[in-house]
Amino acid sequence: MSYSMNDAFHSKQKPQTRIHPSAPLLQQGGTSTESLPFHDPLSDLQKAHSMGTSIMAVEFKDGVVIGADSRTTTGAYIANRVSDKLTQIHDRIYVCRSGSAADTQQISDYVKFFLKMHAVEIGNTLPLVETAANLFKDFCYNYKDNLLAGIICAGWDEKNGGTVYSIPLGGSMVREPYAIGGSGSAYIYGYCDANYKKEMNEEECKDFVRKALSLAMARDGSSGGIVRLAVIKKEGVYREVHHEGQGGTLPKHYTD
Repeated sequence: MSYSMNDAFHSKQKPQTRIHPSAPLLQQGGTSTESLPFHDPLSDLQKAHSMGTSIMAVEFKDGVVIGADSRTTTGAYIANRVSDKLTQIHDRIYVCRSGSAADTQQISDYVKFFLKMHAVEIGNTLPLVETAANLFKDFCYNYKDNLLAGIICAGWDEKNGGTVYSIPLGGSMVREPYAIGGSGSAYIYGYCDANYKKEMNEEECKDFVRKALSLAMARDGSSGGIVRLAVIKKEGVYREVHHEGQGGTLPKHYTD
């Protein structure tokens, strides 16, 4: 018996569909299950890791404060709840990463390599933050059709002091007194505009970043976990971790 693709195309036989697990129970109660699609929970594990996230960097008079949440997702599944989205590029230069975890990690590795070579060429002095930001901009712009990467590049150098550069999707580059990014940033634009002050001291700046990120994490389902902060100054870099719950240092924006 011969069988052709044309026969299959014109066949009136309905294709097999996956039955929702609760179908037998609903049918007993007289409820139709045709409109209940079956979602395999393991399918999320096959998706790319995404850093749907909340990231932030703010200039203050002695340097910059950068911060990020720690949730990495693959679909609706939380793949890592304590990931580190603050990546060191040079001694006084860091980036906050959002978008595809694989894309942003690869770009960061490339820029770190090129910036190290550049530092050797200029006599092993600290490279400019602007130089690092331009390298990120070139990668994000030239490969914008193939990348999903939102970057905030921040740090301290001898020429400009503490500086923050935002490199969103598409590869533009803008210097700003503060920058926010990631899926959680949509919830805190109003808070940041209302509470940002020029010439903040270090403690005020850290408090501003900590409160803004905690608000984003409270509203955004793709942000969460803990808040990692890094303070970058002429004297060096030191990092902090803030969490909720007993003994935590993150403000609470809801009641139990």
